Amino acid sequence: MDPHPSRALVLASTSPRRRQLLAEAGYAFEVTSPRFEEPDDPLPHVTPMMHVESLAYYKARSVAGDYFQQTILSADTLAFHDDTLIGKPSDADDARAILTRLAGTSHQVITGVALLAPASGRRLLQHDVSVIHMRPLTTRQIDEYIDTGEWRGKAGAYGIQDHGDEFVERYEGSFSNIVGLPMELLGRMLANWGA
Repeated sequence: MDPHPSRALVLASTSPRRRQLLAEAGYAFEVTSPRFEEPDDPLPHVTPMMHVESLAYYKARSVAGDYFQQTILSADTLAFHDDTLIGKPSDADDARAILTRLAGTSHQVITGVALLAPASGRRLLQHDVSVIHMRPLTTRQIDEYIDTGEWRGKAGAYGIQDHGDEFVERYEGSFSNIVGLPMELLGRMLANWGA
């Protein structure tokens, strides 16, 4: 199958941001929740880029039996700072610690993207990297943001598309990558997929 915007993809993701990005770009898609438990620790002996690509692939593969004849799209986004992968915070205290660590520094946002066609066994894994330069933050700013709850479900404990943009001095790279699905990369992947 060669997916084009006019043909339906299966998005294996619970992220409302990924759904929104695909819808705004005009893609036809259906959504399913992946049945994959993300590991607490990074995969051993792999780069951060390989790690997010692997997680995206395993998410797609987890629903392959239900969508055997379709093309499955999945993604995984993590922050990377001081040689440490940072995922979604487990609770408010974890979010506070993450934001305190990121404040006044730069970090990478890495998204792995997977396309999988179970019937043929075909797969394509790629990633995108953006760099975020954070402003210095006061304890009060962090606490006020924690109180909004917007940190929930977001790698790095903030959403640049929400009030978390106030923490960002500037960024380099794809904005949609930072949000959770690099649309420029996805467009190239789908073009190659259909070639």
